[in-house]
Amino acid sequence: MPMYQPSGRRREADTELGLGGGGQVLDVETAVKDGILGGGGGGGGLISEGGMTEKLDLKEIVEELENIEVPSVFICPISLEPMRDPVTLCTGQTYERSNILKWFSLGHITCPTTMQELWDDSITPNNTLHQLIYSWFSQKYLAMKKRSEDVQGRALELLDTLKKVKGQARVRALKDLRQVVALNSAKNTVEENGGVALISSLLGPFTSHAVGSEALGILVNLDLDAESRRNLVQPAKISLMVDMLNEGSTDTKINCTRLIETLLNGDVCGADTVSSLSLLVGLLRLIKEKKHQNGVLAGLRLLKALCSQEPVRNSLVSIGAIPQLIEILPNFDPECLEIALHILDSLSSLSEGRVALKDCPNTIPNLVKLLMRISESCTQLALSILWAVCKLAPEECASQAVEAGLAAKLLLVIQSGCNPVLKQRSAELLKLCSLNYTATHFISKCKLTRTIQ
Repeated sequence: MPMYQPSGRRREADTELGLGGGGQVLDVETAVKDGILGGGGGGGGLISEGGMTEKLDLKEIVEELENIEVPSVFICPISLEPMRDPVTLCTGQTYERSNILKWFSLGHITCPTTMQELWDDSITPNNTLHQLIYSWFSQKYLAMKKRSEDVQGRALELLDTLKKVKGQARVRALKDLRQVVALNSAKNTVEENGGVALISSLLGPFTSHAVGSEALGILVNLDLDAESRRNLVQPAKISLMVDMLNEGSTDTKINCTRLIETLLNGDVCGADTVSSLSLLVGLLRLIKEKKHQNGVLAGLRLLKALCSQEPVRNSLVSIGAIPQLIEILPNFDPECLEIALHILDSLSSLSEGRVALKDCPNTIPNLVKLLMRISESCTQLALSILWAVCKLAPEECASQAVEAGLAAKLLLVIQSGCNPVLKQRSAELLKLCSLNYTATHFISKCKLTRTIQ
């Protein structure tokens, strides 16, 4: 049975309330009278709206404030959840009514905390503690509601300011609004009061990078409707985003990438609308920044989306994307690795892409290492790329693949529980690799002992 132990966060809340470190209330009635509750002048759990006064529901308040630090004395030792109807046993221990009644219904005749046998099985409502809990939660709820209203008011104020100011004053207003939008309570306010259109209107051919960076930092956190998306795919705005992707800070580059991906996911534009050599070069630079994993993931996701168009794939091959991706494959985490393999697989559909893969010395060794190591999806993609390369130049590539340990890996795939399509492709590739060897020589090249180890 779980027994409550106050955590560090609970102890902080206990201190705020004036409780001892052991989680026990010292003279609760005095606490109420002395205003530790803030009962006098704090509204006493009443909320006024439209001239009407309404009493707050404790259950709803507790659910609304589920992530708040709660004093340990409010916690039921049985459920480890805040009490809403506290009752006290003859041992002096207090529990949530429903929890202690369930304890009794299971046939227990002891106090759950002390394990003392009860000489009296009656339960007494702890009205003083109930008042303490109710008042404390009411105060926290009303304070949260007021902060939320203040944030929404601040958002409206900043939107109004943005209509009037320019230069550094505009940058400051955007910085402040960006911080406000980071709070979920302000997002709807900005969206419902024309904030998206206003901020989008600040982006254009003569927008400074300081203004553009802050504006994009806001837009990526807002929900964009179809009209907003159409507005943002104007050539001048896309050009500004691409410029900032190549020249901005890492944070700005990531925001540009995410915003362009958001625009692609809608029905208002295709990859051909936003893609350019400058965009592709900027994305490759972002992907190679090892220190910023969020940037690597964002860049790869956008590249994958852009690869749906053949002209984009041709451009990627022409700017040397294949050797760059092959070289950094070993540095990717599983999520990034699968996306990178998707991109390389799509590039292998082009004759120029297959040649570029064959000419890169690390293509085969890096791909062979991935087989049966990350996931079935990664294995399937790696096999697809290896097949494209080996099919292009069987004599040259097949022998290189066998030397890299491909044959042994393929045998493992065939004997594993992978899907039949994957096994069939492995068998075909294994047959292709064996053409340049005698049976005995090929078996010796399989290196099965090393692979099993």
